[in-house]
Amino acid sequence: MTAQVRFTNLMSMDPPDHSRLRRLVAKAFTAARVEQLRERTQRIADRLVDDMVRAGPSADLVDDFAVPLPATVMCELLGVPVADRQLFHGWVEVVVSATSRSDAKIREYNARLAHYIAGLIQRRRVEPSDADLIGALVRARDSEDRLSERELVGLVVLLLGVGFETTSTEIPNFVYTLLTGAGGWDQLRAQPQLSPLAVDELIRYVPIISYATFPRYAVQDLPLDGGVIRAGEAVLVHQAAANRDERVFADPDRLDFTRSPNPHLSFGHGPHHCLGAPLARMQLQVALATLLRRLPRLRLAVREEEIPWKRGLSVRGPSALPVTW
Repeated sequence: MTAQVRFTNLMSMDPPDHSRLRRLVAKAFTAARVEQLRERTQRIADRLVDDMVRAGPSADLVDDFAVPLPATVMCELLGVPVADRQLFHGWVEVVVSATSRSDAKIREYNARLAHYIAGLIQRRRVEPSDADLIGALVRARDSEDRLSERELVGLVVLLLGVGFETTSTEIPNFVYTLLTGAGGWDQLRAQPQLSPLAVDELIRYVPIISYATFPRYAVQDLPLDGGVIRAGEAVLVHQAAANRDERVFADPDRLDFTRSPNPHLSFGHGPHHCLGAPLARMQLQVALATLLRRLPRLRLAVREEEIPWKRGLSVRGPSALPVTW
């Protein structure tokens, strides 16, 4: 069951099953629905900064802000108890391991996460609700037979895991980038109206995936410079390289907060374009704008070379980011 839960999800499916499952959750992630969550996200962000300031004048931006912000938003959207955040966050970090954990350990934590999600699903069967996404998916399973039990568990595992792990990693990635070599913090502090464009530029500029992810397979012969990819052959695509394509982006190695349009591929493309892209973009906009407004003199509390980084995971970013103001 563990391997099936791990791989039976939107990221590894093709139509028609992919289309069927994506439609079930798409309404929760439309731009209009996400905008309704912006005010609540802002309140969470301000509360977290309030807590940091009270405990300050220093903090670990990862534990004190970057993780709890998207975790709380995703928990409330799905219908997961926020109090369980520390519990499933530890499981998710193992699940997204690339080389830091053994296959046996990854299978074990996949099973734990799947068991936890199955318990939440059973609770929704006892206490039905239309106020959260798990409740809506349970209704689609039980009353409408639009997905299997395995697909139901796999969908929630994917949304809960990927849904906040990537955003919680990008927040410290962005702040680290703005406070170090590439710079930009002072510019955004002086021109906060650039924050929305800055978020998309940082998404393009800062790679979050540490490798080329899963293979794609050519459905027909595809001529490329230097040869031909034959139908059926596997292809590994590194999106970060595409985001620095000089044929698409002028001066691609420069951080440009006025870059528009910005057709980066960080959220994928086509049918597999990231379902949660509007939610991730909104949360990153709120996070960056809040830090710039509330902590304008934010700076690293340690030397750059002392910052610890995640190792052996499929996502790259600081495992802690000591800051002061």
